[in-house]
Amino acid sequence: MPDTLTHGPSPIRERGERLREGKAEMTNEMTGGEVLARMLQAHGAGPIFGMGGFQLLPFYDACRRLGLSHSLINDERCGAFAADAYAKVSGRVGLVDATLGPGATNLVTGLVEALNAGSPIVAIVGDTHRAHSWKNMTQEAHQAEILRPAVKEVIRVEVTARLPELVRRAFAVATTGRPGPVALIVPEDVCHDTIALDPESLTANARYQMAPALRARPDAHALAEAAALLAGAERPLILAGGGVHISRAAQALQTFAERFQIPVAHTMSGKGAVACSSPLSAGLFGRYDRIANGMIAEADVLLAVGCKLGEIATKRYTVPPPGKTLIHLDIVAEEIDRTYPAAVALWGDAKAGLNALNDALAGKSPPAARSAWSDEVVTRMAAWRESARERLESEEVPVSMGRLIGELNRLLPGDAILVADGGFAAHWGGLLFDQRQAGRGFLPDRGFASIGYGLPGAMGAKLAAPERPVMAITGDGGFNMVLGELETARRMGLAVTIIVVNNAASGYVKALQHLMYGEGAYQSSDLAETNYARVAEAMGCRGVRVETPDALAPALKEALANKDGPFVIDLVVTRDPAKMLPAADSRAVQVKKGDRVA
Repeated sequence: MPDTLTHGPSPIRERGERLREGKAEMTNEMTGGEVLARMLQAHGAGPIFGMGGFQLLPFYDACRRLGLSHSLINDERCGAFAADAYAKVSGRVGLVDATLGPGATNLVTGLVEALNAGSPIVAIVGDTHRAHSWKNMTQEAHQAEILRPAVKEVIRVEVTARLPELVRRAFAVATTGRPGPVALIVPEDVCHDTIALDPESLTANARYQMAPALRARPDAHALAEAAALLAGAERPLILAGGGVHISRAAQALQTFAERFQIPVAHTMSGKGAVACSSPLSAGLFGRYDRIANGMIAEADVLLAVGCKLGEIATKRYTVPPPGKTLIHLDIVAEEIDRTYPAAVALWGDAKAGLNALNDALAGKSPPAARSAWSDEVVTRMAAWRESARERLESEEVPVSMGRLIGELNRLLPGDAILVADGGFAAHWGGLLFDQRQAGRGFLPDRGFASIGYGLPGAMGAKLAAPERPVMAITGDGGFNMVLGELETARRMGLAVTIIVVNNAASGYVKALQHLMYGEGAYQSSDLAETNYARVAEAMGCRGVRVETPDALAPALKEALANKDGPFVIDLVVTRDPAKMLPAADSRAVQVKKGDRVA
């Protein structure tokens, strides 16, 4: 197929009737852009976010004619964030597109989030006309090399006729193993080219529409070893990571834990592995915890499920303490033994592995001492809740973050989705938010922990689950980064609530400066005082400013009742950096040079 570009009138000839010599006949000739759109349609494409350019115009036109759900985004990074959140909530492939050069490079942060978090995404990226590549074409860059470390695979389409095959390949890579993003690079001449294709070639394997597309059970011998350790354990503990949700394994994990009386602790991205109201939930572990770190220290067998045991989850590699017996179940073999030695390595899918362990333990009764161990969770958690009551019900003015989470615990329906932006929003939410149902209900961007995720993340989550209430907590710094997407959410009619934690600072940084260098020693961490409710109103959205604790619940109730586009709550919180982090008393922390305290 020649690599040509026809200028002037569109070369597109839609499939359908056309006249030749007075007779109607069928033609299958279409542009590369239409082939691409039809292949997305064959894969059951959900919402697509993008910002167009000349290179992908035939694709955009085909989306229009075929009725695909494509929306203009104001910043490509936010398109990737929205696609990531859509994928996290739905399990389906998130879709984003960008033009060449700056469009491609703007995707990188969002793609790395998806790569580290295990979110299936296909990112369609335009590129130069190959007949003129490397002749200083506008916006030309080594974009494949830039994108390569941010994705599972870069696929560049060199032959128009291979578009169906390579789109199928992109979806297969995105949804298998640990899911992740794939960059599909489409040169200008491929997208604008015309080609006659057999309609039978524009098909997709339904298996690869959703992750995980394939599941693998761990080795039988390793399963037997793990089952023997768990059967004899008096104080076992499950450490659940985000891989539980990637595998859609929350219900399997809760069933397994209840059957064998094993308490469950979780990472921030693993929240919802069991319901926080479960008598077996030990809550968050790592940098901040409720009761879990102490239970990890006392446990005789640990079972990590879909958990990378990274810096925050291990409190910078001090939790678990040395010498613990660890069984590590993960779909990525390289994660096993990376940060903590595993006594037994279970390489496989989380859900398949839990079901296999369930079978291997069938007929084995837990030791008598285990009942007292699992009962300890209820006792310790009740004591923790009493100690946290002051923060959750705080009457402080400005409003405390603890009071915000307390009101969310009280008012959010069980099926609500709470998106937590990078920075302290995720830490406060991860520690204090109670998710009442097992499954993905707490959505932090822990793959890359980039701030700015809150608003686009809420958009993607709402598109994935339109019937569920969606709220996002974001800092004022993160909100400043993505303000333009308020227009996108309004244009799309997305009824999401954005809670802007307004401390007039880059709060996490300012709090760390306070801990490290003392009161008043702040550099480049303050923001101008801004009324974000007025900003929202100026952009055609509903905005409410909350400055006192008694005004918080009415604002949240109004937001939950809202069905008319974005609702912004401008929550004025403490300006005291000693109170910005969820540590019990951050002012009492003694910091030595080189320590990371939060």
